[in-house]
Amino acid sequence: MTSIITVAYLSVLACALFVLIRWPRLRLQGEEPVGLFTLIALLFTAGLDMGLVMLPLTEFPIYEQDAAFGFTNALAVEFGMWGPLVWLMYFVATFYFLAIEPRLKLFEIPVVKWVYNLTVIATCSFTCYLFMSNLPSYAPGLPQWSIWALVLVVIATAVISSGNMAIMKWLAIMSSWGFGMLAFTALAMIAFVYSRVGLSDFFVNLGLLGGYFAHLPRFAVPIGDYHEFYLFWWFAWSIMIGQFVARFVGGLQVWQLALAMVALPAVPLGLWFSVLFVYHQGGIVIPVWLNWFMIAVGVIFVVNSLDSLIRLYSANLGWSREILGDRRYYPLHFLLQLALVFAYVFTPFEIQWVGLIVASLYGAIYVMMARHIARLDGIGDAKAA
Repeated sequence: MTSIITVAYLSVLACALFVLIRWPRLRLQGEEPVGLFTLIALLFTAGLDMGLVMLPLTEFPIYEQDAAFGFTNALAVEFGMWGPLVWLMYFVATFYFLAIEPRLKLFEIPVVKWVYNLTVIATCSFTCYLFMSNLPSYAPGLPQWSIWALVLVVIATAVISSGNMAIMKWLAIMSSWGFGMLAFTALAMIAFVYSRVGLSDFFVNLGLLGGYFAHLPRFAVPIGDYHEFYLFWWFAWSIMIGQFVARFVGGLQVWQLALAMVALPAVPLGLWFSVLFVYHQGGIVIPVWLNWFMIAVGVIFVVNSLDSLIRLYSANLGWSREILGDRRYYPLHFLLQLALVFAYVFTPFEIQWVGLIVASLYGAIYVMMARHIARLDGIGDAKAA
């Protein structure tokens, strides 16, 4: 498994460099173009989930204790798990669906179409399962029935949102603003409430992020089992997020799209992780009200991730609300997601299997491109600005 994810990840990173060198000024346009802020909000909220908000506080100690990560500080490692190299995969997949898939039509081949969309459905459910499995550590004392009740509410809300693009956009923008307010509130607590720490610690932590860039090649291959899990997780997401985001690109050149998809999400990630690292270093217990604020923002992130993927696979398979109607659309996707959450809970099914299948799809793309290279002629000439 390690060798497979290593080759797969390095090949995608190589593709990103090739695209940027070969077609830097190629202008890309999606089917439903939106403004840059809305595009980044959709990307940020669809491509992330509750783990962004809550996991770092539980992972910092892991990275400090694991010798495999001893080459840099825990904050830089956390940033690397979610950082720019990861978002390059999203960029490559987005470019593929905008510039290459219309020529190759690989994902219109029935077997590829079904395999791909099954991975989308499985990854969608994993997001909900991860939320459910980690919630007890964020809100200790919650009875199991209340966790399941919240899961049902999250799935139902996501299915309803997936059937209405206006609601999806509104939720994505709201969650982005909510995340910003959460980060500002947590930072204000450091500045004005906790006297033993201060803003100076936050600015020092911003400098610690440089440990990621200083050791960038280390993050291009699995550092250990935990990092390998993350890579499979990101791989499972990459193609589907690329297809989802591609619909909303509004006439950006390739280099602009890469900058928007890689650099812009990295800024709030770095700021948020630096804030949480102050709490970790100072041994500060998160106040109950702030903890619930974090959970609330995390829940909205989960809904955003679910609704974008539900909308994606429902459109791909002809299971959209417009085709099925409300009476079939909502029960179908609700029960499908709930059934797969049960599969993650009660069977050995793992997200790594999904990531392995997605890596195979990348391999199929490479083969198709090699066999039909003539179809790619003139890509830059046809759409360049």
